[in-house]
Amino acid sequence: MKLFNAALLLPAVIRETLAYTALSDSTLRSLPGPGDNFDINNGALLSPILIPRVPGTEGSLAVQKHLTEFFSQKLPKWKVTLQNSTSVTPTSNGKEVPFANIIATRDPPWAHGDGDVSRLALVAHYDSKLTPNGFIGATDSAAPCAMLLHAARTLDEALTKKWESMDAQGDVDDDGLEGHRGIQILLLDGEEAFRTWTHDDSLYGARSLAEEWEASSYSAWSAYHSPLSTIELFVLLDLLGEENPKIPSYFKTTHWAYQKMAEAEKRLREQKMFKSSPNHPSKLKEGEAPKGEPMFLHEGGKKDTDRWAGGFVEDDHLPFMARGVEILHLITSPFPRTWHTMDDDGEHLHMDTVEDWAMLTVAFAAEWMDLEGFFDAGKAQPVKRNIDEGKTEL
Repeated sequence: MKLFNAALLLPAVIRETLAYTALSDSTLRSLPGPGDNFDINNGALLSPILIPRVPGTEGSLAVQKHLTEFFSQKLPKWKVTLQNSTSVTPTSNGKEVPFANIIATRDPPWAHGDGDVSRLALVAHYDSKLTPNGFIGATDSAAPCAMLLHAARTLDEALTKKWESMDAQGDVDDDGLEGHRGIQILLLDGEEAFRTWTHDDSLYGARSLAEEWEASSYSAWSAYHSPLSTIELFVLLDLLGEENPKIPSYFKTTHWAYQKMAEAEKRLREQKMFKSSPNHPSKLKEGEAPKGEPMFLHEGGKKDTDRWAGGFVEDDHLPFMARGVEILHLITSPFPRTWHTMDDDGEHLHMDTVEDWAMLTVAFAAEWMDLEGFFDAGKAQPVKRNIDEGKTEL
């Protein structure tokens, strides 16, 4: 028999607030960008996803292989599983279409079992729309998937160092919060409608996974009763990669988490780490006065009396939200100009913005996982001036 961990029953907002530690300026400056890995033609993370990947097609299988092999070959400490389902769609002529959700999990090495660990879930869908024929879906959501791969790779070594340090110092016990926190990357299939968006023709993978996780019970002695209840926060990235995005705060109950991410964005901008910023050294001319900073997450000061549009935008979070999971929805409003058109391809991505989203996702997840002090801050990226071109660059 294992002692019941009463601390894990604290309300989610209290647990997260207690454990959330901001990264230092030096750590922020040390966070690596994706660089050539986001090259749209041959980048190791992004380019393999920039193909049509409709569920049940060869393109979908190729992207599944790319995503799963990334974890199995590059990040072997992550546990990778597939959650499979099938469904008849309006265009499948009565045939079952296969859907495969990819679940990559990194838990503390001493975790007694899945029911004893809460997790931050970082989520994007990897399928693409059936029409128009040949649709890529770069913002929708190849780029967000690549952002999550970069985040997992960047966080991996710091997680190892943190947990090794906790173990060495004897900080691992059944009453500690930090010893029972992990992280998941959920890459969902079948988000797009095959014909017209309805409750039945959309969110195939998300609906299947939420239903299965709700029905799967852990032992009576576990701190959490189901895989669904282990999700501390469901952070969904969608339609990201266009220039000058605006992300509202959709839900009152997770506005505090939105504010934490907005603060991380503000500090990354102050450290000149945001390439899309008009004040980045590569854009601001010497002697030029600083310009206004256009925040991605622009509603940090939102009040309870303001309009909250949570759930108005239908997306992969809905089946989870309906079952009580807390949601942080990172989706632009308005949608990108290329939304559901053939222009939503690699060439129309704003790559500085894509890299900035990757950096911000890493910073937020690192603060959530309390990883300050476990990155190599000695690798802070210096700012230098390119005299020949008359500009500064990292």
